[in-house]
Amino acid sequence: MSVSPLRFIAGPKAFKTLSENDFKPELFTQLLAASGGPKWIGIAALDRYLFSEFFKDLNQPLHTLGASSGAWRLACLAQANPSAAYDRLEQLYIGQRYDTKPTAVEVSKQVAGIIQGLLGSTGAMEIISHSQINSHYIACQARHINRLGGHAPLALGLAAAAMTNLVTRKSLAWHFKRCVFGVEQGVSPYAELKDLPSEFYALSQNNIHQVLLATGSIPWVLAPVKTIDGAPKGHYYDGGITDYHFDLPLKQSQGLTLYPHFYPKMAPGWFDKSLPWRLAKANYDNALILAPSDAYLQSLPYGKLPDRGDFKHLDSDSRIKYWQKSASMSKKLADDLAEVIDKGLLAERLERL
Repeated sequence: MSVSPLRFIAGPKAFKTLSENDFKPELFTQLLAASGGPKWIGIAALDRYLFSEFFKDLNQPLHTLGASSGAWRLACLAQANPSAAYDRLEQLYIGQRYDTKPTAVEVSKQVAGIIQGLLGSTGAMEIISHSQINSHYIACQARHINRLGGHAPLALGLAAAAMTNLVTRKSLAWHFKRCVFGVEQGVSPYAELKDLPSEFYALSQNNIHQVLLATGSIPWVLAPVKTIDGAPKGHYYDGGITDYHFDLPLKQSQGLTLYPHFYPKMAPGWFDKSLPWRLAKANYDNALILAPSDAYLQSLPYGKLPDRGDFKHLDSDSRIKYWQKSASMSKKLADDLAEVIDKGLLAERLERL
């Protein structure tokens, strides 16, 4: 018997709900998309199915939350033609070329072009005015030494953040402030997060490009975004610093959270990636995580999802070919999900978180 490419992992409350109901969009009121650089390419077709098929006829609000490249994926979902927007994102992102080592400013310039391309001429307006999808994107405002700019202060600041984070995740409050840019603050489940210092700002047509650039501005790799309309001036960096895979005390009184993810485990923040003892779990009581199986990951070229290391280890042509192959292979994930939904197989495929 062949191993299924996709896993369906549910928290206790979600497990009970999904065991008793058909797998349908009406069950879900929240959708998450994680930071993780190019890893999303390995689940691209899963996104496409969810965005263009599963959620195509929404008749109730869906609150989405994304950080870094996860925010870019969700920006496609909330456009009038999600499939066309995703095509643009995939083509532009995979097509990046850095044939000599670029500066942070040069990378930021290319990424700004990707964001402009995925939004197109009407995407910003469509996202802000969507009747059902309430979009939210996270960026992090640097504090203390991290806000000074320059390579040496940032290196020292990030090292200090990593060291204090070993003791407690709450120490991130000394180094960065989480900034949630979203629509519909009055009904947003992300407007009053208390686990870390957080601020909610209105997402608008005037700042969405700046926000989408900021949420993906990895320290050292991209330059910080210094101006975001409607927010204080500062140094804004990648949302994954505070919320790499999310570990948020979300309001979960109504509806489930759907989380198409790269792995079956979630590291809360950027500095938790190498800390196996700090994994998110308790806040996923009401969530369904869709994650590739180990067997599927091993079947990919190089036996892994695309990652930022590919820019260093592969020339542009080899990397582009590899990433295109990974995106193409991800159709197996989408086909598996479609079959589970169409044939009502979820109950027998569900795993407990």
